[in-house]
Amino acid sequence: MGEALLQGGPSSFRQGMKAGTGIAIGYAPIALTYGLLAKTTGLSMEETILMSLIVFAGASQYIALNLLAIGTGAIEIILTTFIVNIRHFLLAASINEKSSSEDGIVKRAIYAFGLTDETFSVAAMMHGKVTAGFMFGLNMTAYVSWVLFSGLGHVFGASLPDMLQESMSVALYAMFIGLLTPSMKGSKKTVFLAVTAAAFNSVFTLSGLSAGWSIVLATLLSSVIIQLLGTLRNKGEEADA
Repeated sequence: MGEALLQGGPSSFRQGMKAGTGIAIGYAPIALTYGLLAKTTGLSMEETILMSLIVFAGASQYIALNLLAIGTGAIEIILTTFIVNIRHFLLAASINEKSSSEDGIVKRAIYAFGLTDETFSVAAMMHGKVTAGFMFGLNMTAYVSWVLFSGLGHVFGASLPDMLQESMSVALYAMFIGLLTPSMKGSKKTVFLAVTAAAFNSVFTLSGLSAGWSIVLATLLSSVIIQLLGTLRNKGEEADA
């Protein structure tokens, strides 16, 4: 497989599409749910699809919907989604090390946009180098699935009764709980991070700060504190050793 990827060309693109099929199938129900919630949050079909086209990040889009629902400003939404997606700098840097030397910076920049946790995992596990053709095929398959099913979810949401559409806003909170709970199992660091962020957010909100800025500041402060504590703990263990 690795040698075939180094050859590039149409065969490499087809291999990327084949590798992304499983991701596309997995994205379908999540994108449908996003489209449904986007409709019940008040987004139009065009806005729902445009967010998937431009952002292409499930967790960030769900967060954006929640922030829009509570009337958060654009700047706070942009900062929050930026913080959530900051890990993509590391993902892109890692894939850049596996990229074929024949791929120019323009091609790398284009397929870096399409990187997600899932497409990164597939590409990172490939033997040898990955070509732009493979990455375009991999990312395009996942991308098309996400955008297509986002639109279908919105269509489905439009067919629901108004009362049910309004009640679906509760599903956003259930979705966040579902995303957070698995990562908290067996990870004291994640639990501490979630509790610290929640405490900061509560303090900021009660002090009169807007909901959007409360989330941004709580996320930043809790992340910095957890990282500092982890660094100090590692240094202490090294000193004891």
